[in-house]
Amino acid sequence: MKNSATLQWRQAALDDCPVLAELNHQLIRGEGHRNNQDVAQLEQRMRGWLHSSEYSAVVFEIDDKVVAYALYRETAGEIYLRQLFVIRTLRRAGIGRQAFAILQKKIWTNTKRLTVEVLTQNEAAIAFWHAFGYQDYSLRLEIMPKA
Repeated sequence: MKNSATLQWRQAALDDCPVLAELNHQLIRGEGHRNNQDVAQLEQRMRGWLHSSEYSAVVFEIDDKVVAYALYRETAGEIYLRQLFVIRTLRRAGIGRQAFAILQKKIWTNTKRLTVEVLTQNEAAIAFWHAFGYQDYSLRLEIMPKA
């Protein structure tokens, strides 16, 4: 187990998929995403991503309790952070900042472009990423199908 202050980190394993799916479900509901998958479906999706090595995940713990996770995909020129989630009761305590610092300093190379997507209504997340130096690059627009 690696350490950064009291925040421990480790690469996620397939055994972590149930807790990752529960946290992913909380993330989806909290940010207002349209994904309507239940926890069991999210677990299957997470298991597929980790099993195929399409994505990697890092689990962050304090006192052996999972408090956050990150899910990312790495290619030749980019690291795409798909999800970074801190449990709601511990937000604004610096865990997200510590987790991102661990990713940058201990896990990722600094020779690749870092990308993340944020829903436009998630102003707190946009401010969080701007604080790390992320800059707006594009805005995806859509027209929803008629019912």
